[in-house]
Formats: sequence, C-alpha cells, structure tokens
Amino acid sequence: MAHSGLQILQQDQLEELTQNIKAWAQILGLSAIGISDTEITRAESELNSWLARGYHGEMDYMQKHGTKRSRPAELEPGTTRIISARLNYLPEPLTQSEQVLADPELAFIARYTLGRDYHKLLRKRLQRLVELIRTGVDNADFRVFVDSAPVMEKPLAQKAGLGWIGKHTNLIARDAGSWFFLGEIFTNIPLICDSPAQDHCGDCSACISCCPTQAIVAPYQLDARRCISYLTIELHGSIPEALRPDIGNRIFGCDDCMQVCPWNRFAKLTGEIDFLPRASLDSSTLVELFNWDEARFLKTTEGSAIRRLGHTRWLRNIAVALGNAPSSVTVVTALRKRLNHPSPMLREHVVWALDQHRV
Repeated sequence: MAHSGLQILQQDQLEELTQNIKAWAQILGLSAIGISDTEITRAESELNSWLARGYHGEMDYMQKHGTKRSRPAELEPGTTRIISARLNYLPEPLTQSEQVLADPELAFIARYTLGRDYHKLLRKRLQRLVELIRTGVDNADFRVFVDSAPVMEKPLAQKAGLGWIGKHTNLIARDAGSWFFLGEIFTNIPLICDSPAQDHCGDCSACISCCPTQAIVAPYQLDARRCISYLTIELHGSIPEALRPDIGNRIFGCDDCMQVCPWNRFAKLTGEIDFLPRASLDSSTLVELFNWDEARFLKTTEGSAIRRLGHTRWLRNIAVALGNAPSSVTVVTALRKRLNHPSPMLREHVVWALDQHRV
C-alpha cells in the first residue's frame, strides 16, 4: 500500500477529513465509525495463547496467516490507520427471539443471519465511503475488509472506540449493545485516532453463567470447541454427543450470551430492510425445515449466510434439535425419513435423535 505520491495534509486538514469521514459514514447508513493506528500487540499475545490452548478447534484459518492477522501493515504494507465501522442488525425485539428459543418445536437461528448475507451490503457501504474520501485527498491507498481476510476486527474496533470486548468475547458498545456487524478500511492516510473504549463489564458474569455448553471457560476466554455457534456452523463432522442435549433447538448459531447482556437493553433495531427475516426463518418449526430437500434449501437460502452450511450439515443440526424436542409422532416420522440418507455422518445424528425418543 505504501504510496510515495500521497498528498501531504496539515494537521487542520487531517482533522477536517476525519470529521468528514464520520459525517459521510452517517449519511451512508453506517451506525458508527472509529479510527485507530495499527498497534495491537496485546491482542496478538492473547490470540497466540488462545491458539496454543487449541480453543480454535477446526478453524485452522485462525493460525495459518501467522502475524498478518495481528499486524495490519504486514497484511497490507503501508497501512498506518484502520477505519472501523459498525452496522446494527437486530431485526426484532429480543422478546420475540426469546419466545422462539423457549419453544422446543421451533428452530432457533442466530439473528444475524435471518436476512440477507451482510458481507456484500457492508462492503458496498465501505467502498462508497472510500470513494468519498478520495475526493478529499490525492493518491491515498485503501483496502476494504468485511470478514474477507485475517483481520483482528474486535481489538481494532475497541482501539477505535467503537466498544469493548466483553467477557463473552463479543464487542459491546455502551449505546448500542452488541447486535452489530464490523468492517474495516485500511489506509495510509495519517487520520486522527479516536480514544480506545474502556471495559464496562464490571462484576457482571451473566454471559458466562448462561452459556448452554459452558463455552466461556473464564472471563474473556472462549473455548470455541464447546460454543454452539462453532458446533453448528464451523464444525464439519460429527457434533460431540455430550454437547448435543445442550444445543436445544439452536440450529444455526447461538445468541444466548448477547441476549442476557445488560448492555443490550440499549440495542437499536436495524433500519436495514435486507436484515429483516426472510422465508419465515424466524419462526419455522424444526420438522418443517428438516423436510426441505436440497433444492428447497438452496433456493430458500440464496443470498443468506446459512447457505454455506450445505444441506447435509443443515440436516445434521436439525436432527440434533429434533432429538431434543418433545416426543411426537410427527418428530419421529420426520427423523425416520432420513435414516437412509447417503451421508453416514447425518445418519448417525438421526439414529442418536431417535434414541432420545426411545425409538
């Protein structure tokens, strides 16, 4: 990214440009913007410790890029500033999702994925912000990231003042809770940095005690191998039997640690139509979704983050939830229909689920 032709800006020009960036971001519909430098040494140390404990499970991508993940200028040479952006996504009042979670016959899907996949939408907003910044400075370099490269977005966002990393390891903002997406712009413009956000978790441990699988093994320490989001999204093989009963009716991700966080009473509902629930995924029954064939799965999840699961892992997750559901002829019949599925991995989960119903 190093660019010898970068326009030299005076302090007052940098201050004006920094303010303009925040104003443009607001016009573009971004929820908040913060700016930081690239130094996150402590986060690098914590990441290495987390990896050494094996808490990343099968997520090999967390370590394969070495220090590029924690040293932005190694990932994109010449980077001196990170513009971090927040975009709220909460699609409905928390009481509605709590009602779904409380009904074992319904499928609970993490609220961030009920609508369209956020990656393209947020990337477009950030690209438009880059275009506006270019009008104010000559020969600057930029690179936009939305989960598209090894970027430690939460430590960078904390340093940029967008929120602090809570005991559940998610970012929390005092004025917005934690129901938001993050994206970044790497640049070589020496913009004015914001002050880092301070931790406001205090003595609260609601997220730790509520975790269904006890994945938060200590404050600020998440063992992903026990996390329901990992088990239902990242894990490709068999879900460990000991953890299956604790998954309940959660078939894609888990929001429990955010739902109990006191700061989420300040969460704002999204204004983005694209993030609103599609295809009744916010209130469908487990049996209904388990009966989808692959064509129906692919058609219904088009443009959704759910699609990357693939049909077989989708069925795997629902089989576990059906094993946890109240026994009924409908549940048992649906499960039996999948006993001859070509995937041995899925068949094993179906057999387990039927065993829960003593069939």
